[in-house]
Amino acid sequence: MSSIAAPRPSTPAFSGRRMFTFICMVFGMFMAILDIQIVSASLAEIQAGLGAANDEISWVQTAYLIAEVIMIPLSGYLSRMISTRWMFVIASGGFTFASLMCATSGTINEMILWRAIQGFIGGGMIPTVFASAYTIFPREKQAMIAPIIGLVATLAPTIGPTVGGYLTELFSWHWLFLVNVVPGIFVTAAAYFLIDFDEPDLSLFDKFDWLGLASMATMLGALEYVLEEGPSKDWLQDELIFNLTIIAVVSTIIFFFRAFTREEPVVDLSAFANRNFTFGCIFSFCMGIGLYGLTYIYPLFLARIRGFSSLQIGETMFVSGIAMFATAPFAGRMMRMMDLRLMIGIGFVGVGIGTLIASRVTSDWDFWELLWPQIFRGVFLMICMVPINNIALGTMPPSRMKNASGLFNLTRNLGGAVGLALINSVMTDRSDLHYDRLREAVNYANPEAVQAVNNMTHAFSELGTNAGTAAIFQLNRMTLQQASVMSFADVFILLTILFCGLALALPLVQKPAPLGGGGGGH
Repeated sequence: MSSIAAPRPSTPAFSGRRMFTFICMVFGMFMAILDIQIVSASLAEIQAGLGAANDEISWVQTAYLIAEVIMIPLSGYLSRMISTRWMFVIASGGFTFASLMCATSGTINEMILWRAIQGFIGGGMIPTVFASAYTIFPREKQAMIAPIIGLVATLAPTIGPTVGGYLTELFSWHWLFLVNVVPGIFVTAAAYFLIDFDEPDLSLFDKFDWLGLASMATMLGALEYVLEEGPSKDWLQDELIFNLTIIAVVSTIIFFFRAFTREEPVVDLSAFANRNFTFGCIFSFCMGIGLYGLTYIYPLFLARIRGFSSLQIGETMFVSGIAMFATAPFAGRMMRMMDLRLMIGIGFVGVGIGTLIASRVTSDWDFWELLWPQIFRGVFLMICMVPINNIALGTMPPSRMKNASGLFNLTRNLGGAVGLALINSVMTDRSDLHYDRLREAVNYANPEAVQAVNNMTHAFSELGTNAGTAAIFQLNRMTLQQASVMSFADVFILLTILFCGLALALPLVQKPAPLGGGGGGH
Protein backbone atom coordinates (compact mmCIF):
# COMPACT_ATOMS: atom_id res chain seq x y z
CA MET A 1 0.00 0.00 0.00
CA SER A 2 2.83 2.33 0.84
CA SER A 3 4.17 2.14 -2.69
CA ILE A 4 1.01 3.65 -4.08
CA ALA A 5 1.35 6.82 -2.06
CA ALA A 6 5.08 7.11 -2.59
CA PRO A 7 6.44 10.33 -4.11
CA ARG A 8 6.71 10.32 -7.86
CA PRO A 9 9.92 10.85 -9.70
CA SER A 10 10.42 14.12 -11.49
CA THR A 11 8.68 14.52 -14.79
CA PRO A 12 10.03 16.33 -17.86
CA ALA A 13 9.62 20.08 -17.89
CA PHE A 14 6.43 21.59 -19.23
CA SER A 15 6.68 22.54 -22.92
CA GLY A 16 4.47 23.97 -25.63
CA ARG A 17 5.06 20.93 -27.84
CA ARG A 18 3.92 18.57 -25.14
CA MET A 19 0.86 20.73 -24.47
CA PHE A 20 -0.08 20.74 -28.18
CA THR A 21 0.34 16.97 -28.32
CA PHE A 22 -1.91 16.56 -25.31
CA ILE A 23 -4.59 18.83 -26.81
CA CYS A 24 -4.62 16.66 -29.94
CA MET A 25 -5.08 13.58 -27.75
CA VAL A 26 -7.88 15.30 -25.83
CA PHE A 27 -9.66 16.00 -29.11
CA GLY A 28 -9.50 12.30 -29.96
CA MET A 29 -11.00 11.47 -26.56
CA PHE A 30 -13.71 14.06 -27.19
CA MET A 31 -14.75 12.25 -30.38
CA ALA A 32 -14.84 8.87 -28.63
CA ILE A 33 -17.00 10.13 -25.74
CA LEU A 34 -19.20 12.24 -28.02
CA ASP A 35 -20.08 9.19 -30.10
CA ILE A 36 -21.69 7.50 -27.10
CA GLN A 37 -24.60 9.94 -27.24
CA ILE A 38 -24.41 11.48 -30.72
CA VAL A 39 -26.85 8.92 -32.16
CA SER A 40 -29.34 9.09 -29.27
CA ALA A 41 -31.49 11.86 -30.78
CA SER A 42 -31.37 10.42 -34.31
CA LEU A 43 -32.12 6.71 -33.89
CA ALA A 44 -35.45 7.08 -35.71
CA GLU A 45 -33.71 8.49 -38.81
CA ILE A 46 -31.07 5.73 -38.74
CA GLN A 47 -33.81 3.12 -38.35
CA ALA A 48 -35.65 4.47 -41.38
CA GLY A 49 -32.47 4.72 -43.44
CA LEU A 50 -31.42 1.13 -42.74
CA GLY A 51 -34.89 -0.41 -42.64
CA ALA A 52 -34.27 -1.72 -39.12
CA ALA A 53 -36.87 -3.20 -36.76
CA ASN A 54 -37.74 -1.54 -33.45
CA ASP A 55 -35.90 -4.19 -31.43
CA GLU A 56 -32.77 -3.83 -33.57
CA ILE A 57 -32.17 -0.10 -33.64
CA SER A 58 -31.24 0.20 -29.96
CA TRP A 59 -28.18 -1.94 -30.71
CA VAL A 60 -26.65 1.00 -32.61
CA GLN A 61 -25.98 2.48 -29.17
CA THR A 62 -25.76 -0.71 -27.09
CA ALA A 63 -23.06 -2.30 -29.29
CA TYR A 64 -20.85 0.77 -28.90
CA LEU A 65 -21.29 0.86 -25.12
CA ILE A 66 -20.58 -2.84 -24.59
CA ALA A 67 -17.45 -2.77 -26.76
CA GLU A 68 -16.13 0.44 -25.23
CA VAL A 69 -16.59 -0.73 -21.65
CA ILE A 70 -14.44 -3.80 -22.44
CA MET A 71 -11.59 -1.80 -23.95
CA ILE A 72 -11.37 0.90 -21.26
CA PRO A 73 -9.84 -1.28 -18.49
CA LEU A 74 -7.81 -3.30 -21.03
CA SER A 75 -6.16 -0.17 -22.47
CA GLY A 76 -3.83 0.26 -19.49
CA TYR A 77 -2.11 -3.07 -20.15
CA LEU A 78 -2.02 -2.51 -23.90
CA SER A 79 -0.48 0.96 -23.66
CA ARG A 80 2.23 -0.39 -21.33
CA MET A 81 2.91 -3.18 -23.81
CA ILE A 82 2.98 -1.24 -27.09
CA SER A 83 3.52 2.33 -25.73
CA THR A 84 1.23 5.34 -25.51
CA ARG A 85 2.19 6.37 -29.03
CA TRP A 86 1.12 3.18 -30.78
CA MET A 87 -1.86 2.68 -28.52
CA PHE A 88 -3.21 6.07 -29.50
CA VAL A 89 -2.35 5.73 -33.20
CA ILE A 90 -4.21 2.41 -33.41
CA ALA A 91 -7.14 3.69 -31.31
CA SER A 92 -7.68 6.94 -33.21
CA GLY A 93 -6.96 5.44 -36.64
CA GLY A 94 -9.24 2.46 -36.04
CA PHE A 95 -11.96 4.70 -34.65
CA THR A 96 -11.78 6.93 -37.73
CA PHE A 97 -11.95 4.00 -40.15
CA ALA A 98 -14.88 2.43 -38.26
CA SER A 99 -16.68 5.81 -38.34
CA LEU A 100 -16.36 5.88 -42.12
CA MET A 101 -17.70 2.32 -42.36
CA CYS A 102 -20.64 3.21 -40.10
CA ALA A 103 -21.57 6.00 -42.52
CA THR A 104 -21.46 3.61 -45.49
CA SER A 105 -23.41 0.80 -43.81
CA GLY A 106 -26.34 -0.45 -45.87
CA THR A 107 -27.94 -2.80 -43.32
CA ILE A 108 -28.52 -2.73 -39.58
CA ASN A 109 -26.18 -5.70 -39.09
CA GLU A 110 -23.33 -3.86 -40.79
CA MET A 111 -24.02 -0.81 -38.65
CA ILE A 112 -24.00 -2.82 -35.41
CA LEU A 113 -20.73 -4.51 -36.36
CA TRP A 114 -18.93 -1.27 -37.17
CA ARG A 115 -20.37 0.50 -34.12
CA ALA A 116 -18.97 -2.28 -31.94
CA ILE A 117 -15.55 -1.95 -33.60
CA GLN A 118 -15.75 1.83 -33.30
CA GLY A 119 -16.51 1.62 -29.57
CA PHE A 120 -13.90 -1.06 -28.84
CA ILE A 121 -10.97 0.55 -30.63
CA GLY A 122 -11.91 4.15 -29.83
CA GLY A 123 -12.40 3.34 -26.15
CA GLY A 124 -8.63 3.07 -25.81
CA MET A 125 -8.23 6.82 -26.23
CA ILE A 126 -10.17 7.79 -23.10
CA PRO A 127 -8.06 6.30 -20.26
CA THR A 128 -4.85 6.94 -22.23
CA VAL A 129 -5.54 10.68 -22.13
CA PHE A 130 -6.32 10.62 -18.41
CA ALA A 131 -3.12 8.68 -17.68
CA SER A 132 -1.02 11.02 -19.82
CA ALA A 133 -2.42 14.09 -18.06
CA TYR A 134 -1.04 12.88 -14.74
CA THR A 135 2.34 11.58 -15.98
CA ILE A 136 3.67 14.06 -18.54
CA PHE A 137 2.93 17.33 -16.71
CA PRO A 138 4.36 18.56 -13.38
CA ARG A 139 1.96 18.80 -10.45
CA GLU A 140 1.84 22.59 -10.44
CA LYS A 141 0.28 22.44 -13.93
CA GLN A 142 -2.59 20.14 -12.87
CA ALA A 143 -4.88 23.07 -12.07
CA MET A 144 -4.63 23.99 -15.75
CA ILE A 145 -4.72 20.47 -17.22
CA ALA A 146 -7.47 18.96 -15.03
CA PRO A 147 -10.26 21.33 -16.23
CA ILE A 148 -9.45 20.41 -19.84
CA ILE A 149 -10.04 16.70 -19.41
CA GLY A 150 -12.90 17.34 -16.97
CA LEU A 151 -14.58 19.59 -19.53
CA VAL A 152 -14.28 17.00 -22.29
CA ALA A 153 -15.47 14.11 -20.08
CA THR A 154 -18.62 15.99 -19.08
CA LEU A 155 -19.25 18.21 -22.12
CA ALA A 156 -18.98 15.53 -24.82
CA PRO A 157 -21.86 13.29 -23.64
CA THR A 158 -23.94 16.34 -22.74
CA ILE A 159 -23.82 17.95 -26.19
CA GLY A 160 -23.97 14.60 -28.01
CA PRO A 161 -27.75 14.81 -28.61
CA THR A 162 -27.39 18.46 -29.64
CA VAL A 163 -24.67 17.80 -32.21
CA GLY A 164 -26.49 14.70 -33.47
CA GLY A 165 -29.76 16.57 -33.82
CA TYR A 166 -28.20 19.39 -35.82
CA LEU A 167 -26.23 17.10 -38.14
CA THR A 168 -29.26 14.92 -38.87
CA GLU A 169 -31.58 17.89 -39.38
CA LEU A 170 -29.22 19.89 -41.60
CA PHE A 171 -27.60 17.03 -43.55
CA SER A 172 -28.40 13.35 -42.89
CA TRP A 173 -27.73 10.68 -40.28
CA HIS A 174 -24.60 9.64 -42.20
CA TRP A 175 -22.88 12.81 -40.98
CA LEU A 176 -23.11 11.56 -37.40
CA PHE A 177 -20.14 9.40 -38.39
CA LEU A 178 -18.57 11.29 -41.31
CA VAL A 179 -17.90 14.23 -38.99
CA ASN A 180 -15.20 12.12 -37.32
CA VAL A 181 -13.18 11.36 -40.44
CA VAL A 182 -11.10 14.51 -41.08
CA PRO A 183 -10.44 15.28 -37.39
CA GLY A 184 -9.67 11.60 -36.83
CA ILE A 185 -7.01 11.60 -39.55
CA PHE A 186 -5.44 14.72 -38.02
CA VAL A 187 -5.41 13.23 -34.50
CA THR A 188 -3.90 9.96 -35.79
CA ALA A 189 -1.13 11.81 -37.62
CA ALA A 190 -0.43 14.01 -34.59
CA ALA A 191 -0.22 10.94 -32.35
CA TYR A 192 2.25 9.23 -34.68
CA PHE A 193 4.59 12.20 -35.08
CA LEU A 194 4.35 13.86 -31.66
CA ILE A 195 3.80 11.33 -28.87
CA ASP A 196 7.09 10.33 -27.26
CA PHE A 197 6.09 9.85 -23.62
CA ASP A 198 7.28 6.27 -23.07
CA GLU A 199 8.69 3.12 -24.65
CA PRO A 200 6.93 -0.21 -25.35
CA ASP A 201 7.46 -3.22 -23.09
CA LEU A 202 6.93 -6.12 -25.49
CA SER A 203 7.80 -8.65 -22.79
CA LEU A 204 4.28 -8.11 -21.46
CA PHE A 205 2.93 -9.89 -24.54
CA ASP A 206 4.43 -13.18 -23.32
CA LYS A 207 2.71 -12.67 -19.95
CA PHE A 208 -0.66 -11.70 -21.41
CA ASP A 209 -3.52 -13.39 -19.55
CA TRP A 210 -5.86 -14.51 -22.32
CA LEU A 211 -8.26 -16.24 -19.91
CA GLY A 212 -8.35 -13.07 -17.82
CA LEU A 213 -9.18 -11.06 -20.92
CA ALA A 214 -11.94 -13.49 -21.95
CA SER A 215 -13.47 -13.49 -18.46
CA MET A 216 -13.31 -9.67 -18.24
CA ALA A 217 -14.85 -9.22 -21.68
CA THR A 218 -17.62 -11.71 -20.88
CA MET A 219 -18.25 -10.16 -17.47
CA LEU A 220 -18.46 -6.57 -18.71
CA GLY A 221 -20.28 -7.40 -21.95
CA ALA A 222 -22.93 -9.51 -20.20
CA LEU A 223 -23.32 -6.94 -17.42
CA GLU A 224 -23.70 -4.06 -19.87
CA TYR A 225 -26.34 -5.96 -21.87
CA VAL A 226 -28.29 -6.91 -18.74
CA LEU A 227 -28.28 -3.31 -17.53
CA GLU A 228 -29.23 -1.93 -20.96
CA GLU A 229 -32.00 -4.40 -21.83
CA GLY A 230 -33.17 -5.54 -18.39
CA PRO A 231 -35.66 -2.73 -17.68
CA SER A 232 -37.54 -3.29 -20.95
CA LYS A 233 -37.56 -7.09 -20.66
CA ASP A 234 -38.68 -7.49 -17.04
CA TRP A 235 -35.20 -8.43 -15.85
CA LEU A 236 -34.77 -12.10 -14.82
CA GLN A 237 -38.19 -13.02 -16.22
CA ASP A 238 -36.57 -12.91 -19.65
CA GLU A 239 -34.63 -16.09 -20.45
CA LEU A 240 -31.73 -14.34 -22.19
CA ILE A 241 -31.33 -11.81 -19.36
CA PHE A 242 -31.38 -14.64 -16.82
CA ASN A 243 -28.74 -16.65 -18.70
CA LEU A 244 -26.50 -13.63 -19.18
CA THR A 245 -26.76 -12.81 -15.48
CA ILE A 246 -25.49 -16.31 -14.64
CA ILE A 247 -22.69 -15.92 -17.20
CA ALA A 248 -21.76 -12.53 -15.73
CA VAL A 249 -21.55 -13.96 -12.21
CA VAL A 250 -19.39 -16.93 -13.27
CA SER A 251 -17.06 -14.81 -15.41
CA THR A 252 -16.74 -12.28 -12.55
CA ILE A 253 -15.48 -15.02 -10.23
CA ILE A 254 -12.96 -16.18 -12.84
CA PHE A 255 -11.82 -12.61 -13.55
CA PHE A 256 -11.16 -11.73 -9.90
CA PHE A 257 -9.39 -15.04 -9.32
CA ARG A 258 -7.05 -14.33 -12.23
CA ALA A 259 -6.60 -10.70 -11.20
CA PHE A 260 -5.34 -11.68 -7.73
CA THR A 261 -3.23 -14.69 -8.72
CA ARG A 262 -1.45 -13.66 -11.94
CA GLU A 263 1.92 -11.93 -11.97
CA GLU A 264 0.71 -9.55 -14.71
CA PRO A 265 -3.11 -9.48 -14.64
CA VAL A 266 -5.00 -7.85 -17.51
CA VAL A 267 -6.27 -5.30 -14.99
CA ASP A 268 -4.23 -4.53 -11.87
CA LEU A 269 -6.68 -4.03 -9.00
CA SER A 270 -4.01 -3.07 -6.46
CA ALA A 271 -4.77 0.61 -7.10
CA PHE A 272 -7.82 0.20 -4.86
CA ALA A 273 -5.44 -0.06 -1.88
CA ASN A 274 -5.20 3.72 -2.19
CA ARG A 275 -8.15 5.13 -0.21
CA ASN A 276 -8.47 8.28 -2.30
CA PHE A 277 -8.45 6.27 -5.52
CA THR A 278 -11.21 4.04 -4.15
CA PHE A 279 -13.39 6.99 -3.14
CA GLY A 280 -12.59 8.72 -6.41
CA CYS A 281 -13.91 5.68 -8.28
CA ILE A 282 -17.05 5.63 -6.11
CA PHE A 283 -17.61 9.31 -6.85
CA SER A 284 -16.90 8.69 -10.54
CA PHE A 285 -19.47 5.88 -10.57
CA CYS A 286 -22.10 8.20 -9.10
CA MET A 287 -21.03 10.97 -11.48
CA GLY A 288 -21.74 8.55 -14.32
CA ILE A 289 -25.27 8.12 -12.99
CA GLY A 290 -25.80 11.88 -12.98
CA LEU A 291 -23.93 12.63 -16.20
CA TYR A 292 -25.44 9.95 -18.44
CA GLY A 293 -28.71 9.66 -16.52
CA LEU A 294 -29.58 13.34 -16.88
CA THR A 295 -28.39 13.35 -20.50
CA TYR A 296 -30.93 10.56 -21.03
CA ILE A 297 -33.86 11.76 -18.96
CA TYR A 298 -34.13 15.34 -20.26
CA PRO A 299 -34.40 14.33 -23.96
CA LEU A 300 -36.77 11.51 -22.98
CA PHE A 301 -39.07 13.97 -21.22
CA LEU A 302 -38.98 16.46 -24.09
CA ALA A 303 -39.73 13.76 -26.68
CA ARG A 304 -42.31 11.74 -24.74
CA ILE A 305 -44.19 14.54 -22.96
CA ARG A 306 -43.60 17.62 -25.09
CA GLY A 307 -43.25 15.93 -28.50
CA PHE A 308 -40.05 17.81 -29.39
CA SER A 309 -38.08 16.95 -32.52
CA SER A 310 -34.41 15.91 -32.33
CA LEU A 311 -33.37 19.46 -33.30
CA GLN A 312 -35.57 21.04 -30.60
CA ILE A 313 -34.18 18.62 -28.02
CA GLY A 314 -30.65 19.49 -29.07
CA GLU A 315 -31.28 23.22 -28.78
CA THR A 316 -32.79 22.78 -25.31
CA MET A 317 -29.96 20.53 -24.07
CA PHE A 318 -27.29 22.93 -25.31
CA VAL A 319 -27.71 25.05 -22.18
CA SER A 320 -25.82 22.53 -20.03
CA GLY A 321 -22.95 22.47 -22.53
CA ILE A 322 -22.60 26.26 -22.46
CA ALA A 323 -22.67 26.24 -18.65
CA MET A 324 -19.93 23.58 -18.51
CA PHE A 325 -17.74 25.41 -21.01
CA ALA A 326 -18.09 28.69 -19.11
CA THR A 327 -17.35 27.05 -15.75
CA ALA A 328 -14.16 25.16 -16.72
CA PRO A 329 -11.73 28.11 -16.27
CA PHE A 330 -13.21 28.95 -12.85
CA ALA A 331 -12.95 25.30 -11.79
CA GLY A 332 -9.21 25.44 -12.43
CA ARG A 333 -8.85 28.55 -10.27
CA MET A 334 -10.96 27.02 -7.49
CA MET A 335 -8.60 24.01 -7.39
CA ARG A 336 -5.74 26.36 -6.43
CA MET A 337 -7.78 28.23 -3.82
CA MET A 338 -9.60 25.60 -1.75
CA ASP A 339 -9.56 22.09 -0.37
CA LEU A 340 -10.56 19.77 -3.21
CA ARG A 341 -12.97 17.92 -0.89
CA LEU A 342 -14.87 21.15 -0.25
CA MET A 343 -14.98 21.82 -3.97
CA ILE A 344 -16.43 18.35 -4.64
CA GLY A 345 -19.01 18.89 -1.89
CA ILE A 346 -20.10 22.20 -3.45
CA GLY A 347 -20.46 20.44 -6.78
CA PHE A 348 -22.51 17.54 -5.40
CA VAL A 349 -24.89 19.81 -3.50
CA GLY A 350 -25.24 22.11 -6.52
CA VAL A 351 -26.19 19.21 -8.79
CA GLY A 352 -28.66 18.09 -6.10
CA ILE A 353 -30.27 21.55 -6.01
CA GLY A 354 -30.67 21.43 -9.80
CA THR A 355 -32.43 18.04 -9.69
CA LEU A 356 -34.57 19.26 -6.76
CA ILE A 357 -35.76 22.18 -8.89
CA ALA A 358 -36.46 19.74 -11.74
CA SER A 359 -38.57 17.54 -9.42
CA ARG A 360 -41.32 20.17 -9.69
CA VAL A 361 -41.70 19.27 -13.37
CA THR A 362 -45.11 19.45 -15.05
CA SER A 363 -46.36 18.49 -18.52
CA ASP A 364 -46.04 22.15 -19.60
CA TRP A 365 -42.29 22.45 -18.99
CA ASP A 366 -40.05 23.23 -21.94
CA PHE A 367 -36.91 25.31 -22.55
CA TRP A 368 -37.44 28.10 -20.02
CA GLU A 369 -38.60 25.90 -17.16
CA LEU A 370 -35.63 23.56 -17.72
CA LEU A 371 -33.19 26.45 -18.00
CA TRP A 372 -32.11 26.68 -14.36
CA PRO A 373 -31.97 22.91 -13.72
CA GLN A 374 -29.68 22.60 -16.73
CA ILE A 375 -27.50 25.53 -15.66
CA PHE A 376 -27.11 24.00 -12.19
CA ARG A 377 -26.30 20.66 -13.78
CA GLY A 378 -23.67 22.08 -16.14
CA VAL A 379 -21.95 24.37 -13.64
CA PHE A 380 -21.79 21.99 -10.69
CA LEU A 381 -21.01 18.80 -12.60
CA MET A 382 -17.92 20.61 -13.85
CA ILE A 383 -17.03 21.87 -10.38
CA CYS A 384 -17.06 18.37 -8.89
CA MET A 385 -15.77 16.39 -11.90
CA VAL A 386 -12.42 18.22 -12.10
CA PRO A 387 -11.29 17.62 -8.48
CA ILE A 388 -12.63 14.04 -8.48
CA ASN A 389 -10.18 13.26 -11.29
CA ASN A 390 -7.34 14.65 -9.21
CA ILE A 391 -8.44 12.95 -5.97
CA ALA A 392 -8.44 9.57 -7.75
CA LEU A 393 -5.35 9.84 -9.95
CA GLY A 394 -3.30 12.60 -8.35
CA THR A 395 -1.39 10.27 -5.99
CA MET A 396 -0.85 7.36 -8.40
CA PRO A 397 2.81 6.60 -9.27
CA PRO A 398 3.55 6.52 -13.01
CA SER A 399 4.02 2.75 -12.98
CA ARG A 400 0.40 2.23 -11.99
CA MET A 401 -1.18 5.24 -13.67
CA LYS A 402 -2.28 3.52 -16.89
CA ASN A 403 -4.11 0.68 -15.15
CA ALA A 404 -5.58 3.07 -12.59
CA SER A 405 -6.85 5.37 -15.33
CA GLY A 406 -8.59 2.47 -17.05
CA LEU A 407 -10.33 1.44 -13.83
CA PHE A 408 -11.30 5.01 -13.02
CA ASN A 409 -12.88 5.62 -16.42
CA LEU A 410 -14.59 2.24 -16.30
CA THR A 411 -16.43 3.22 -13.12
CA ARG A 412 -17.90 6.28 -14.82
CA ASN A 413 -19.24 4.24 -17.73
CA LEU A 414 -20.57 1.51 -15.44
CA GLY A 415 -22.22 4.21 -13.35
CA GLY A 416 -23.94 5.46 -16.48
CA ALA A 417 -25.14 1.95 -17.37
CA VAL A 418 -26.40 1.25 -13.85
CA GLY A 419 -27.99 4.70 -13.70
CA LEU A 420 -29.91 4.24 -16.94
CA ALA A 421 -31.12 0.81 -15.81
CA LEU A 422 -32.29 2.18 -12.46
CA ILE A 423 -33.92 5.21 -14.06
CA ASN A 424 -35.86 3.07 -16.52
CA SER A 425 -36.92 0.63 -13.80
CA VAL A 426 -38.00 3.39 -11.43
CA MET A 427 -39.90 5.21 -14.15
CA THR A 428 -41.74 2.05 -15.22
CA ASP A 429 -42.69 1.05 -11.66
CA ARG A 430 -43.61 4.54 -10.47
CA SER A 431 -45.52 5.35 -13.65
CA ASP A 432 -47.66 2.23 -13.16
CA LEU A 433 -48.19 3.12 -9.50
CA HIS A 434 -49.17 6.72 -10.25
CA TYR A 435 -51.46 5.61 -13.07
CA ASP A 436 -53.32 3.19 -10.78
CA ARG A 437 -53.76 5.90 -8.15
CA LEU A 438 -54.90 8.50 -10.67
CA ARG A 439 -57.32 6.04 -12.27
CA GLU A 440 -58.89 5.39 -8.87
CA ALA A 441 -59.33 9.13 -8.35
CA VAL A 442 -60.69 9.80 -11.84
CA ASN A 443 -64.18 8.29 -11.63
CA TYR A 444 -67.81 9.36 -11.75
CA ALA A 445 -67.73 10.24 -8.05
CA ASN A 446 -65.22 12.96 -8.85
CA PRO A 447 -67.08 16.07 -10.08
CA GLU A 448 -63.97 17.50 -11.78
CA ALA A 449 -63.47 14.30 -13.76
CA VAL A 450 -67.11 14.25 -14.77
CA GLN A 451 -66.93 17.89 -15.86
CA ALA A 452 -63.79 17.20 -17.91
CA VAL A 453 -65.44 14.24 -19.67
CA ASN A 454 -68.55 16.31 -20.41
CA ASN A 455 -66.49 19.15 -21.86
CA MET A 456 -64.46 16.81 -24.06
CA THR A 457 -67.61 14.95 -25.14
CA HIS A 458 -69.16 18.23 -26.25
CA ALA A 459 -65.98 19.20 -28.12
CA PHE A 460 -65.72 15.85 -29.92
CA SER A 461 -69.45 15.84 -30.80
CA GLU A 462 -68.89 18.94 -32.92
CA LEU A 463 -66.31 16.96 -34.93
CA GLY A 464 -68.81 14.26 -35.79
CA THR A 465 -66.95 11.47 -33.96
CA ASN A 466 -68.08 8.95 -31.37
CA ALA A 467 -67.89 11.66 -28.72
CA GLY A 468 -68.28 9.58 -25.56
CA THR A 469 -65.64 7.02 -26.52
CA ALA A 470 -63.24 9.72 -27.76
CA ALA A 471 -63.63 11.66 -24.49
CA ILE A 472 -62.86 8.60 -22.36
CA PHE A 473 -59.85 7.78 -24.56
CA GLN A 474 -58.56 11.34 -24.27
CA LEU A 475 -58.99 11.34 -20.49
CA ASN A 476 -57.08 8.05 -20.25
CA ARG A 477 -54.27 9.49 -22.39
CA MET A 478 -54.06 12.53 -20.11
CA THR A 479 -53.93 10.27 -17.07
CA LEU A 480 -51.10 8.22 -18.59
CA GLN A 481 -49.19 11.39 -19.41
CA GLN A 482 -49.61 12.76 -15.89
CA ALA A 483 -48.46 9.46 -14.40
CA SER A 484 -45.38 9.60 -16.61
CA VAL A 485 -44.61 13.18 -15.55
CA MET A 486 -44.91 12.18 -11.89
CA SER A 487 -42.44 9.33 -12.48
CA PHE A 488 -39.95 11.83 -13.95
CA ALA A 489 -40.33 13.88 -10.76
CA ASP A 490 -39.64 10.78 -8.64
CA VAL A 491 -36.39 10.14 -10.54
CA PHE A 492 -35.25 13.72 -9.97
CA ILE A 493 -35.94 13.36 -6.23
CA LEU A 494 -33.87 10.16 -6.08
CA LEU A 495 -30.98 11.88 -7.87
CA THR A 496 -31.23 14.76 -5.37
CA ILE A 497 -30.90 12.32 -2.47
CA LEU A 498 -27.96 10.59 -4.17
CA PHE A 499 -25.89 13.71 -4.79
CA CYS A 500 -26.60 15.40 -1.48
CA GLY A 501 -25.83 12.11 0.28
CA LEU A 502 -22.47 11.83 -1.49
CA ALA A 503 -21.33 15.04 0.20
CA LEU A 504 -21.56 13.24 3.56
CA ALA A 505 -18.82 10.79 2.50
CA LEU A 506 -16.24 13.49 1.78
CA PRO A 507 -14.72 13.56 5.32
CA LEU A 508 -13.54 9.98 4.68
CA VAL A 509 -11.32 11.20 1.82
CA GLN A 510 -7.73 12.06 2.74
CA LYS A 511 -6.85 15.69 2.14
CA PRO A 512 -4.82 15.87 -1.10
CA ALA A 513 -1.71 17.96 -1.49
CA PRO A 514 -2.35 21.50 -2.78
CA LEU A 515 -2.03 22.17 -6.49
CA GLY A 516 -0.61 25.64 -6.19
CA GLY A 517 2.69 26.88 -7.52
CA GLY A 518 6.05 25.68 -6.40
CA GLY A 519 8.43 23.24 -7.78
CA GLY A 520 8.24 19.57 -7.76
CA GLY A 521 6.94 17.28 -10.33
CA HIS A 522 4.85 14.25 -9.90
